[in-house]
Amino acid sequence: MWSRDGQMLDRQVRPNEAVEREGVRYLDTEGIRDWLGRTLGRYRDHPVAFIVPVGHGAGVAVLRDDQLASAPLDYEQEVPAAVVADYRAERDAFTLTGSPALPCGLNLGAQLAWLEARDPTAFDGATLVPWAQCWAWWLSGVAVSEATSLGCHSDLWTPGHGRFSPLAERRGWARKFAPLARAGDVIGTLRPALAEATGLSATIQVLAGLHDSNAALLAARGFDEIAQKEATVLSTGTWFIAMRLADEVVALSELPEARDCLVNVDAYGRPVPSARFMGGREIESVIGLDTRRVDIKPDQPALLAAVPALLVSGAMLLPTLAPGNGPFPNALGGWIAEPEDWYARRAAACLYAALVADASLDLIGSERRLLVEGRFAEAEVFVRALAALRPDTQVFTANAHNDVSFGALRLIDSTLSPQGKLVPVAPLAGDLTGYRAKWRAELAVPA
Repeated sequence: MWSRDGQMLDRQVRPNEAVEREGVRYLDTEGIRDWLGRTLGRYRDHPVAFIVPVGHGAGVAVLRDDQLASAPLDYEQEVPAAVVADYRAERDAFTLTGSPALPCGLNLGAQLAWLEARDPTAFDGATLVPWAQCWAWWLSGVAVSEATSLGCHSDLWTPGHGRFSPLAERRGWARKFAPLARAGDVIGTLRPALAEATGLSATIQVLAGLHDSNAALLAARGFDEIAQKEATVLSTGTWFIAMRLADEVVALSELPEARDCLVNVDAYGRPVPSARFMGGREIESVIGLDTRRVDIKPDQPALLAAVPALLVSGAMLLPTLAPGNGPFPNALGGWIAEPEDWYARRAAACLYAALVADASLDLIGSERRLLVEGRFAEAEVFVRALAALRPDTQVFTANAHNDVSFGALRLIDSTLSPQGKLVPVAPLAGDLTGYRAKWRAELAVPA
């Protein structure tokens, strides 16, 4: 909950939960719906004027007769091999869609193909909406689609043309999607029944909403150092997503499809060359589920102190710890000279993330300015190693943990500036380029 002048007033969270039916996992729409209804009721005594839905880009809901006919699939589950084979045989070229062939259900097209394979009548009389717009519909009763979600490695969109892909047209999916709206469009007001249940005003305006990484990009553009300049934003969380705001048009043919490069579409419909890897998940696999352990403030001096010994000993983590993802999707990850000290292990995990991020940034031609935001921006070993590896780039951090929702707020008022200033990052001391050369030489990539 935000004030009109950009002050956060309240924040409520809920962990994700898995829902399984007939051996297939779905996103927990019912649990989120119930939680969201209760949460909105907390604000009944406040003059709420707008609601902006934000969601990840790998979910699509099936609506029929103003009801949710099928919740989005969980994108982390495997799609049956036969479905994948048939689907990939008819995908459009990467140079047209900017969507690489991704594992599991990360391509929305793969999810739709699976739903149809399970039930050829699944989309009869139905309307399809992306995940963020599923909640816009639930709030307002108005179904729309939106380009930042459709343009997020979906195989369904052509970023250079601003329309559905030939695949989406051939399969008839394009006709099933709700009408297009822009992220900042007001699509309706709060459903009367929901207004009554929550105690909120029925005049609240609901926006179409947008993809989460693009919301973070909108937040970053509020800083003068980024704004409309050549810059890259590295959003860090479960996924580390680098999005380049380029001075020139970047040809899709210049991006390597097989190394987890893709093209996002920003809130204004412009293509954004991007690269990503599952950095947060990989760090979790090394240190456990408490990802705060690498960025918690009291531990930073000890983590920094552990780095010189790592550089001397050559202790390092090799990619890839989340197989099938990132710039080295087929590399066989693991330790070299694994340290026993807990601080050294965590520092090595941060160096690993910096090395993979550095490789991803090279793939999209990142230069001049880099803003690291999100929950790993306070991991000093990570950000300072990245600054050392890229000496010709101004590296900044923004310690705003609510960047995604602030970006959504800027859809309402684009003149809002983020709280605080960008912080320049001092490069880490030591021979990071030599460490990188050894790390790259040790990469084990199967034929």
